[in-house]
Amino acid sequence: KDELGDLARSLNFMAGNLKEVDWLKSGKEELDDTIRGDLEPDELARRCITFFVKYFDAELGAIYLNNRGTLELRASYAFSDRSGNFNTFTFGEGLVGQAALEGESLFFSNVHDDAPQMNYGTGEGPLNYYMVVPIHADGDLAGVMLIGSMHQFAELQKKFLEQNIANMAILFNAAYSRGRISELLSEAQSQQEELRVTNEELEEQAKALRESEAELQAQQEELRVTNEELEEQTRALKESKSELLEQQEELGQINEELNERTKALEDQKNEIWAKNSDLQEAQEIVEKKVEELEIASKYKSEFLANMSHELRTPLNSILILSQLLGGNKDGNLSDKQVESAQAIHSSGSELLKLINEILDLSKVEAGKVDLVIEDVSLARIRDDLNLLYKDVAENKGLNLQFNIAGDAPTTVKTDSQRLQQVLRNLITNAFKFTKEGTVSVDMARPQPEHLKGTQLKVEKCLAFSVKDEGIGISEDKQKVIFEAFQQADGSTSRNYGGTGLGLSISKELTRLLGGTIHLHSVPEVGSTFTIVLPVEYSSDETVMERPAAVVPVEEVEEPAVVQEEEKAPPEVAEVEAEPISNEPDEVDDDRKNVTPGCKSLLIIEDDNKFSRILRDFGRERGFKCIIAEDGETGLHFADYYRPSAIILDIGLPGIDGWNVMERLKDNSELRHIPVHFMSAADSSMDAMRMGAIGYLTKPVSMEKIDETLGRLEDMISKPVSRLLLVEDDIVQRKSIRELIGNSDVVTTEVGTGAEAYRELSEGSYDCMILDLGLEDMSGFELLEKIRTNESMATVPIIIYTGRELSEKEEKQLSRYAESIIIKGVKSPERLLDESALFLHRVEADLPEEKRKMLKMVHEKEAVLNGSKVLLVDDDMRNVFALTSVLEERNIDVVIARDGIECLEKLDETEDINAILMDIMMPRMDGYEAMREIRKKTAFKKLPIIALTAKAMKGDRSKCIEAGASDYLAKPVDPDKLLSMLRVWLY
Repeated sequence: KDELGDLARSLNFMAGNLKEVDWLKSGKEELDDTIRGDLEPDELARRCITFFVKYFDAELGAIYLNNRGTLELRASYAFSDRSGNFNTFTFGEGLVGQAALEGESLFFSNVHDDAPQMNYGTGEGPLNYYMVVPIHADGDLAGVMLIGSMHQFAELQKKFLEQNIANMAILFNAAYSRGRISELLSEAQSQQEELRVTNEELEEQAKALRESEAELQAQQEELRVTNEELEEQTRALKESKSELLEQQEELGQINEELNERTKALEDQKNEIWAKNSDLQEAQEIVEKKVEELEIASKYKSEFLANMSHELRTPLNSILILSQLLGGNKDGNLSDKQVESAQAIHSSGSELLKLINEILDLSKVEAGKVDLVIEDVSLARIRDDLNLLYKDVAENKGLNLQFNIAGDAPTTVKTDSQRLQQVLRNLITNAFKFTKEGTVSVDMARPQPEHLKGTQLKVEKCLAFSVKDEGIGISEDKQKVIFEAFQQADGSTSRNYGGTGLGLSISKELTRLLGGTIHLHSVPEVGSTFTIVLPVEYSSDETVMERPAAVVPVEEVEEPAVVQEEEKAPPEVAEVEAEPISNEPDEVDDDRKNVTPGCKSLLIIEDDNKFSRILRDFGRERGFKCIIAEDGETGLHFADYYRPSAIILDIGLPGIDGWNVMERLKDNSELRHIPVHFMSAADSSMDAMRMGAIGYLTKPVSMEKIDETLGRLEDMISKPVSRLLLVEDDIVQRKSIRELIGNSDVVTTEVGTGAEAYRELSEGSYDCMILDLGLEDMSGFELLEKIRTNESMATVPIIIYTGRELSEKEEKQLSRYAESIIIKGVKSPERLLDESALFLHRVEADLPEEKRKMLKMVHEKEAVLNGSKVLLVDDDMRNVFALTSVLEERNIDVVIARDGIECLEKLDETEDINAILMDIMMPRMDGYEAMREIRKKTAFKKLPIIALTAKAMKGDRSKCIEAGASDYLAKPVDPDKLLSMLRVWLY
């Protein structure tokens, strides 16, 4: 039993020893894991103190590391030192310093005041037991560790410290060594970099020294050479000094001579001054002569134009009456009388040809020729000319040939009518002067000699050569034949007739088309006239300096119409006499027999002879004819008799035909009456846009008069009008059909260009409404096809589109369409109004709602009433005058003195409807102001009308480019200004 007791105690002791060994071993492994790796001293201290406090179940801990004899607090656990008494210790100071000094571990307890306090959140207080353990190895102190606990430290814990304290010291020393090595490495690298930079600088300095040494050597050599040169110069100076003394004496003599010459020059200067004065006076005289010549040229052109038109009026009656007599409808004329009548008609036709030539020449000289640029096929030109002249060639026994070179283009971009006019002149001349042989027309690339003195290139040009085998032209006559009224043989005994205008017109038209004309001729051998034109006409491309009278078509602002009522120059007017007529002044008509509902025709014509002819033709058609000799009477008769149709002349005494037409179409009770123009002035497109059903240029033939009356009859007798609606949007088609209505209009709807063209080919339509955006082709292509087909070219076309049109597109459309309407707020009213105009609808027969819409469209003053206009002008006289005109129409006027003030007013004032912009102003002119306005999004579409007294050629396009919507030249016509405002404010 005793032995068993001893054995049990031995086993318990051994179990305790084994447990202690396991505790020490596991603690060692855990400590090794905690402090493994290359740690910094502070991080190592933090991990060590945390480990020991937790492993010993203690409450407080701190580690002080040795920094050159001073123990500094580097890591702690639940430690608070508000007073700062425990942050640092020196060796021997306190228990921490004493442990470091002695190198022995110290254990103490029951310390209250001077011991580190444990911080437990809500307060702090001392612990019961403390241990201070120096961290050292081989006599090298790394630091001191302080641990505080509420329980007494066990021997096993002390043993654990003794076993591991040396390893900790080694780790701290290693950490310090790594830090030191890292610092030394950084310093070494920094020093190495500094040495490298220093070496580079030294190398640069050495290089600079070597270069400066070489420069010094070169400078020394230069100085040596310079010294030698200076020695030479010194010797030369000594020699030249003596020469200068001699020259000084010579200069003295020369100065005396110069003084004498200066005096002579002053005398010459006075003489030249006097001559310059004389030259200035002579130049002023020449300028006056030039002005007089320009005025004379202007009067000549006006005289030619006026006389050409005035001659058409009596010629009109001569041709028609002679044709009537030649027809001998009643069979009461002898053969001799019929032959005489036919001779009169033939002579009148020749006279008409001469008048047309004079008119063409006057238009060219006045710069009033409009060009219609299009793609022209060479094959079409050949076929047209061949058809026109093949019979002439056969009758004269001549051979006519047309040749198109293989390298020639298939088409040229030019004015077909003007080109063919020139070629016809040349071919006619060739036939006139050729008795036998061949007349040929060749189309090929030009020869290089034809392009000398021009900017044209061979590959971009085409030459039309007309060659004959006739009498030829002598060299001394080859230049003058291109002058007006000049011929190769102008004597009284000449063999060939003509006025000599054909070649002059051809030359000017060729130049207007951007080309040149050349002549090569040998007497008794033949002549060759060659026209060289650019393949693509461009208004910007000039072959040579154009005559001042010729204006490119792009700059022609309005159709050049020379109306019959224009007066001749004073010099001409004084010698004019009234024509003698044996016929009574008044023409008998049927006004007394006109009854409501009968078929009546109002003839507004001041030429009594032509009035009678129209009256007789009208009566044959069953019309009751009413004749008015002036515009005012015509308007009165139209309102009183309400005729079925009207024939209207333009050149009327008093108000002209344009004003009559405008007032007819402004009257809601008269605007449906079909009006046909017959005038000597050629302005058919303008008439069609105003709503005329046709236009004939005097003189007219019997067939044309009969055809016109038949057309008026058809228009009157038709119960309903036919409208073709071309729109690819079904909803839009439906809305337009409902807008137009179907009571007196039959509307045919199509969605493609091909369908529209087919309908126009197969049926007769009074008007067409066209949208530009179609599925199969653009509206421009369809218009081109329609206007080149004679059977459908007279159908009025209204463009009704929602797309924004460029200036070029609008100009192109205006050649083909009678009206262009952009879809917007007021566009339905305009569409109803325009369609009613071209369909000749009786407004009184329309529903009340549509009559109200039309009334609003024609209430012109309502557009101006209450609108607000910004007037920008620095001249207060203009401001006062324009303000008076505008305020009479109940327009609110806001005034600005220059461009800068204009921009300020725009920002300050709301609801500005339009701007009247002067161009010449101080600070900021009108051009710059308009550009600034257009930069702002809010004013992109604000109407701006430019006003300028500098009405030079090209000013309109310059204003439009700067941002103007329209342009008026000063002095401003109030009616034109108000009309323009109505258009833009509408």
